[in-house]
Amino acid sequence: MKGIIISAIVVLTVIQLMFEPGQALTCGQVDASLAPCIPYLTQGGEPGAACCSGVKSLKGLAQTTADKKAACNCVKAAANKYANLKDDAAQALPTKCSVTMDTPISRNVNCDAISY
Repeated sequence: MKGIIISAIVVLTVIQLMFEPGQALTCGQVDASLAPCIPYLTQGGEPGAACCSGVKSLKGLAQTTADKKAACNCVKAAANKYANLKDDAAQALPTKCSVTMDTPISRNVNCDAISY
């Protein structure tokens, strides 16, 4: 029982450190948020609930200008990992999930040219 409590405290501490205010957004966080969207982004159809939850999570993580720019670059890098990514599906993703994003989801976006 003591081991379970200690494990739970460690997990909660790690989670808190990952999302502590003032720390820069990482590509790992962006990738984790959008990972459930890969089937939609590569095959089309409709994004699932887990995908839309990830998109909403990403919006919540990217609050500062620096985080939005980092998110843009991470999304672009992630999109370029998938040769079969459908750019039209990627661009439609925020709308399909009812989320207004400052960060476009595209492999062709110039993240430095966007005003956040």
